[in-house]
Amino acid sequence: MAQLVPVASLLAGVAGLVGAQKQAQAQRRQQADLQANREAQLKLADEEAARQRRAMLARTIASTRARLAAGGVSAGEGSGAALLSGLEEEAAAREAASDQQFALRVAAGRRSLLDEQLNLNPFIRVGSQLATGLSSSFRSLLNL
Repeated sequence: MAQLVPVASLLAGVAGLVGAQKQAQAQRRQQADLQANREAQLKLADEEAARQRRAMLARTIASTRARLAAGGVSAGEGSGAALLSGLEEEAAAREAASDQQFALRVAAGRRSLLDEQLNLNPFIRVGSQLATGLSSSFRSLLNL
């Protein structure tokens, strides 16, 4: 009967390892879902901000053209055209900076490569538990 204790301890250790592996997989899936939700929210917010910037640019260009026309200057020629193209270039630069900032915010969601793909903490914990169980099983075998 005493010889079954080490086998039972070994089986309990293996069952703990399997349970930890399943728990780690579930945790990875949950983290992936949370990351996907976070990225989707960030993308929606970024798209809304871009829409607002485009609308503001359109209003600014329209008001600038109206002011130029009121002053008797053609918006399609000379300084009027330079002013409008400058506004459009500045808006494009801001859009590119915003896209880069969005990419950085999404990438910042990952603290490290291990957190996103493989979290080793459950395996380390179960490995230490298994080692403790095996050492106690080995001691009980030596006591026989």
